[in-house]
Amino acid sequence: MKGRFAPSPTGRMHLGNVFCALLSWLSSRSRGGVWLLRIEDLDPQRSRPEYAALIEDDLRWLGLDWDEGGSTGGSCGPYFQSLRSAVYEEYLQRLWHSGRVYPCRCTRANIMATQAPHESDGRIVYAGTCRPAHLRTGSDLMAFTCPDGPIPEHVKLRLLVPDQTVTFSDMHYGTQSVNLASHCGDFLLRRADGAWAYQLAVVVDDALMGVSEVVRGRDLLLSTPQQIWLARLLGFGVPDHCHHPLLVNESGQRLSKRDSSLDMGVLRQHFLPEQIVGWLAFLCGLTDVPEPVSARDLIPVFDWNKVPEHDICVRKDILSF
Repeated sequence: MKGRFAPSPTGRMHLGNVFCALLSWLSSRSRGGVWLLRIEDLDPQRSRPEYAALIEDDLRWLGLDWDEGGSTGGSCGPYFQSLRSAVYEEYLQRLWHSGRVYPCRCTRANIMATQAPHESDGRIVYAGTCRPAHLRTGSDLMAFTCPDGPIPEHVKLRLLVPDQTVTFSDMHYGTQSVNLASHCGDFLLRRADGAWAYQLAVVVDDALMGVSEVVRGRDLLLSTPQQIWLARLLGFGVPDHCHHPLLVNESGQRLSKRDSSLDMGVLRQHFLPEQIVGWLAFLCGLTDVPEPVSARDLIPVFDWNKVPEHDICVRKDILSF
């Protein structure tokens, strides 16, 4: 099996990123699998090469080694998404010629102003405002017509999503069933500035890099049906998915790069790698007490059944030994 860690180099890793990396690494290593590092630097405005270098340095410091990817390279590279534009263009062309892709001129402000958030989690589901009339049935069984002419530039491109329910078994949260039209809506493949959208890039990369297991936070659980459907549409196999609980602050908010006191730059000034790994192992139920431990020593005791389903509150005063 092959797992992967796919961070975005938009800032220094924080404790939540490390939590995801540790669980992904342990899930792969506990089954003798390969672990891949992919740098998801799709956002040209926010991604920085110096952050990518720090991600690699922090992972090495924590003892989370990878078999391919990052600056190490490998047979499935390049492993920086900013270098994979030609690959994404090839698959965009396939989707365009399937007749399911259409230009969208809606701005984010337009969408926010005209549509109510999804009742369950506040997401905005695109209502198909720019969808051409011949696609408005949303049927996945209709006869699609190959559009005339080249793919338009300087405009968003969306993929038609059918009124179809995708069911999958998450390795941690069990059976999930999501209706694509009502919970996801037509989603972006490429932004107006030419930047590639996450959904297309991640599906193509996981398939071409041979990823068989995706471990990530439960906040991305509802992205999974879109990605499964897109993978099938492109003729790819579908990796196993395992979502984990989030680390949250005392207000219940997910840890982010705004929580600068819990980023790796600060943590490395005050703690040893074994202390950080040991604390995270305790939080996710792998150990009974928060004592220092190396990542490699956790491999024999790793079990997804020990990891809680509920989010985990991180009190800043508890990170001590």
